[in-house]
Amino acid sequence: MDEHDHRKLGQELDLFTFSELVGSGLPLWTPKGTTVRQEIDAFVWELRKARGYERVTIPHITKKDLYEKSGHWDKFADELFKITSREGREYAMKPMNCPHHTQIYDRKPHSYREMPQRYAETTMVYRDEQSGELGGLTRVLSITQDDAHVFCRPSQVTEEFLKIWDIIDIFYKTFGFTLRVRLSFRDPAAPEKYLGTPEIWNRAEKELRAIAKERGADTIEGPGEAALYGPKLDFMAANAAGRQWQVATIQLDMNIPERFDLTCVNEKGEKERIVMIHAAITGSFERFIAVLLEHLGGNFPTWLSPVQAKILPIADAHAEYAGRVLRSLGEAGIRAELDHSHESLGKKIREAKLQKIPYLLVIGDAEVSAETASLESREGKLGALSIKEIIAKLVEEIKTRS
Repeated sequence: MDEHDHRKLGQELDLFTFSELVGSGLPLWTPKGTTVRQEIDAFVWELRKARGYERVTIPHITKKDLYEKSGHWDKFADELFKITSREGREYAMKPMNCPHHTQIYDRKPHSYREMPQRYAETTMVYRDEQSGELGGLTRVLSITQDDAHVFCRPSQVTEEFLKIWDIIDIFYKTFGFTLRVRLSFRDPAAPEKYLGTPEIWNRAEKELRAIAKERGADTIEGPGEAALYGPKLDFMAANAAGRQWQVATIQLDMNIPERFDLTCVNEKGEKERIVMIHAAITGSFERFIAVLLEHLGGNFPTWLSPVQAKILPIADAHAEYAGRVLRSLGEAGIRAELDHSHESLGKKIREAKLQKIPYLLVIGDAEVSAETASLESREGKLGALSIKEIIAKLVEEIKTRS
């Protein structure tokens, strides 16, 4: 297995594991892996909140009726996990969140003055993939989506698409990715795979072409890559090895609003058909973390690292002061660990570097006496600094995600 393979890195960094008792394609996230997930989620939410999104929460199952109305029970049947209750009622595990979110929108009438409505939720969905297709984090049965749905008027589509595109650009630039955009359209030779009429699809695809052109995007064509309910812009990221992966997606949906009769009340007091925009910034946490691990070789930036600093006392005599340093870092919001082992300093440093921890604080007699620590980063030794200076440096790096 290649040393940059995310499965190897994930095991070495103790981020996730798989269990035969739980099943293939069902990753279990350790405390460190969960920290990475939470930090990614917080970053996406920060970007969305600034653009007017609100959080919603839905259950993980639904009655058959919802998916019959949405079209998933028919068109997505092979990938549904189906459940029958003890009273014989049929349910399904959600493979996507949009049908549930339509019901939140449709709970009351909406004036055009309230549009757009922007809902966001990070949640798992479940798809019954064939066992031979499962592999690491890139193809799983439980998929974590940072999912959002915008319910808007047709005249608002371009503006909302570009707001989401801004989020995607900021997010991926932070990690040093270069993105290409795939125009994922329907396969004209297989109309039975999609919901809606050719007229609706023609209109939606034309609109996406215009948006991509307005943005000046580097685009490629992807016939047959559309979602069953509409065309999409799929963002393709190349990792350090040059392999292309689909990550973020923005989808234009004129079909689900038709099927659920979603409207707003316009300026004339009349009901007006709305459209939906589906958006996932990471695509899925599982795939994104796999791509990111391989892209960075496991060297997460400080803000994303499960352990941001490791304190290495040279001898037992330095343990008490090292403990005080640990508390100071923790109070400043820095994720730090203290190496209590009786190993040599050289071995402690090697072990911390294998764990790809961004900063090491070495503490010996001189550091205890001066109330400092010898700071070392991945790039090299930074010398003796006061604990206050170290905290200020790390806090700024974390805050700015630099």
